Amino acid sequence: MGQDDIRSADPGVPGALPRTLIRLRDRLGADSVDQLWIFPPVRRGRREQGLVAVSTFQEDEDRRRMVTVSYNAEHTGQGIAIEPVFTHEGDAPPDRFPGVISGVVERAGTGRGKPREVSIEGSNQKFEELMEEFDADLLIEVG
Repeated sequence: MGQDDIRSADPGVPGALPRTLIRLRDRLGADSVDQLWIFPPVRRGRREQGLVAVSTFQEDEDRRRMVTVSYNAEHTGQGIAIEPVFTHEGDAPPDRFPGVISGVVERAGTGRGKPREVSIEGSNQKFEELMEEFDADLLIEVG
């Protein structure tokens, strides 16, 4: 079994990403979210680190705010512990963000993979459709 096989076999924390997305929605509001870039998580055993980049609408319709939500999650004997950190990265025209995301991917190096881009466009329905992709049992807070 190669190193990539070992990494893919790590269970990580299956509920970490959807719970982070819920916290993102609760803090920023789905109606303020234009785009999401969900980076593949790094898993080591029952621990997981992840990153979601968020483009949010501003009053100036020609600009967006970039917020990153990084998280560290661990499955412990008492349940799942998740620590999301919200960081305002800056403001820019929306056409600049794909280049910024590509730069993040390049700096992360090989093996991380490209992020999944999800268009929300301020729609609560689109955000809920994204959340429906996850097993509902993963969304239950325990511990």
